[in-house]
Amino acid sequence: MNHRFEDASPWVRRWAPLIRQGEVLDLACGSGRHARLLASLGHVVIALDRDREALAAAAGENIEPVEYDVEAPGNPWPFAPRSLAGIVVTNYLHRPLFGALAASLAPDGVLIYETFARGNETFGKPSNPDFLLMPGELLGLAGRGGLRVVAFEDGVVQGPRPARLQRLCAVGQGFDPATARLDHLSGAE
Repeated sequence: MNHRFEDASPWVRRWAPLIRQGEVLDLACGSGRHARLLASLGHVVIALDRDREALAAAAGENIEPVEYDVEAPGNPWPFAPRSLAGIVVTNYLHRPLFGALAASLAPDGVLIYETFARGNETFGKPSNPDFLLMPGELLGLAGRGGLRVVAFEDGVVQGPRPARLQRLCAVGQGFDPATARLDHLSGAE
C-alpha cells in the first residue's frame, strides 16, 4: 500500500512538530495515516484502533498497532497518567475519554485533536449529535484538563470533502513556549 504523508490532515502536519521525542498515541488510528507521519518524525507510535483490518494497514517501523476498544464496557483506559509525549485524534469522538486524554499527556505533552462539529449534518455523515462537537467543546476539554491552547479553529472546510470541524492544538503546563517555532510550523501546511 502506498502511504503518502500528504494524506495526513494538514492540521496534524502543521502541529506535529511541536511534539517532543517520545511515545505518541494515534487514537482511533484507522489505516495509520497519522501514525506514519508521527513515526517519520522519530516518535514511537502506539496506533490504537478496534478495527483489526485497519490496524494491519497501520503497521510499520516505530509503529505498534494495538487492537483495543476503548468504548467497550469494562475496558479501562490503557495509558498511565502523564505518560505520552503526544496524542493525536482525528475524526473520532467519545466524550467519556476527554479526561483520560488530558491526564495521559506528559506535563510538556501536545494534544492535537480534529473532528466533526455541529453543523456537519448539512454536509452528510456524521450527522448524529452524539458524534458532533458542540460549540467550543474542544476548548472546554483543554480547560478542564489544565491544558494551554496553542491553536483552535471552528468552521467549515472544503476538502478533502466539505465538513464542519473543530480543531485544537493544546499543550501541558510544562511545555516550553520558546520551543514553539510557529514560523517554522506555518510552512508545514
